[in-house]
Amino acid sequence: MPRLLNVNSYHYVRGGADAVYFSHAALMEAHGWENGFFSMHYPKNLPTPWSRYFIDELQFGHDYSFGQKVIKAGKVVYSFEAQRKLRQLLADFRPDVAHLHNIYHHFSPSILPVLRKAGIPTVMTAHDLKIACPNNKMLNRTGVCERCKGGNYLETIKNRCVQNSLAASVIVAAEATVHRVLDSYRRNLNRIVVPSKFFMRKFEQWGWPPEIFTYIPNFIDVDLHEPGYQPGDYFVYVGRLSPEKGIATLISAAQRAKVRLKIAGTGPLMESFQQMLAGTDGRIELLGYQTGSKLFDLIRDARALVLPSESYENAPISVLEAFAMGKPVIGAHIAGIPEMVRPGESGWLFESGNLAALTERLAQVHATPDAQVAEMGRSGRRFVERGFNRQKYVESMYKLYAELGVKLPERVLEPVCPV
Repeated sequence: MPRLLNVNSYHYVRGGADAVYFSHAALMEAHGWENGFFSMHYPKNLPTPWSRYFIDELQFGHDYSFGQKVIKAGKVVYSFEAQRKLRQLLADFRPDVAHLHNIYHHFSPSILPVLRKAGIPTVMTAHDLKIACPNNKMLNRTGVCERCKGGNYLETIKNRCVQNSLAASVIVAAEATVHRVLDSYRRNLNRIVVPSKFFMRKFEQWGWPPEIFTYIPNFIDVDLHEPGYQPGDYFVYVGRLSPEKGIATLISAAQRAKVRLKIAGTGPLMESFQQMLAGTDGRIELLGYQTGSKLFDLIRDARALVLPSESYENAPISVLEAFAMGKPVIGAHIAGIPEMVRPGESGWLFESGNLAALTERLAQVHATPDAQVAEMGRSGRRFVERGFNRQKYVESMYKLYAELGVKLPERVLEPVCPV
């Protein structure tokens, strides 16, 4: 039985990267792998016997003492604690391959040389742009930003790119500088999995060698999502309420188009949106955090899901979920979103950040005959069934692992549906 070490900062589903961390491990276990886990202690973590190896909690914004802040800042740049605890884990559990997800700020790339020295093939999925951009989004308070291209991380400090904080920006710029000098990622990673072709092109534009990347899109288990093709009378947004998500533009567009909108999620802009909508006609609802059947019913009963992002999205799981539930998507034409939404077939695109364009799209889809909207939902469902299914994901991952010399289980895999 081959062994897989799964590494991620959080051991609970905090965001899309964490969901992939768990689903990847579960999928491999179902195909005969034994899993190990390496993460950080955190109050919301799921219980696991692997927690005895986890590193201490480290969070930006916590009320640490001055001494604690100095120690934790050092860990962000280079964590000897993470190295020590990883060595302890490897002494008890020898993996055939290590698959990393989000490791920066908490583990730091300092764990990569430990894996290389132990002779363990190491793969990392790039859920964001961190290996190129210190703040991981190519985004600051002014919008999309690529000023650090070429390694000038003083721009990170100058523009306060991390949480609009000078202190946090200095720490993260120092981290990026140290690991650029050490060449931590390129020297120690065998391969980087990229879920969107846009991210692959962006990394190459920033000087990364193309041969280190492998394009493997995310997957969704369509069997777990019952579709509802009949269009509802409202639009839905699901995700974090933060500036780069374009929610302010979406709210204004929905008001102008006079359509119903339900927003599921929470985040730093929640209070300002509540104030914005106070005293309005109730067409726009802030539902807060939703999960499980309530979330799925919310999407299934909608007319379309709207993704109004104003930043470099990778390959949003929310698009796959909407398609799996038979709903078309209205998406911003930015980054990886156009790779997933096919205009006229499974959804519509509009210019990112363009209020008039989004207003027009909402009005257009609201007026589109139900039968046409339903057919686009069916097209989206077929799209994920064929191109984003779990079996195709496993086969792509197996091919990558085999290229790294990993001995795979002998279990015969079911054939993949043709695209």
